[in-house]
Amino acid sequence: METKEFKTEWCLLQNQFDSYEKHSLYIKLLNVIVLLAAEISGVINIFILLVLGVLWLQDAIWKTFQSRIEPRLLQIEKAISEKSEESAFQFNSEYHKGRLRGISLINEYVSQSIRPTVAFPHLVLILILLIQYVL
Repeated sequence: METKEFKTEWCLLQNQFDSYEKHSLYIKLLNVIVLLAAEISGVINIFILLVLGVLWLQDAIWKTFQSRIEPRLLQIEKAISEKSEESAFQFNSEYHKGRLRGISLINEYVSQSIRPTVAFPHLVLILILLIQYVL
């Protein structure tokens, strides 16, 4: 296998991996904006709490998508360094081998949601809202 094809695949996947990171930051920013808009308008209620929760879960789903790229990136890097005879452009085939369904998939989303880099901003915003809602 030519290293060029692996390098091309690596570049495509790495760009996508980075893109997921940017979009995760956009989701976090949107969550801040939602809370800020609620503060400015004086509308502090359970609906806003639900919106913040949905955005948190959306961020977890997005980070799950991102995490699915990482194993293939590592596999490609290994293939390049070892000059492997594996085939390039096998992302979907590799993903399909370990694809989760049902409860396992939900557990994967929940696991992503409680990672500190995902949970931190969302949890803080929800706590801010809850404190104001109770007071």
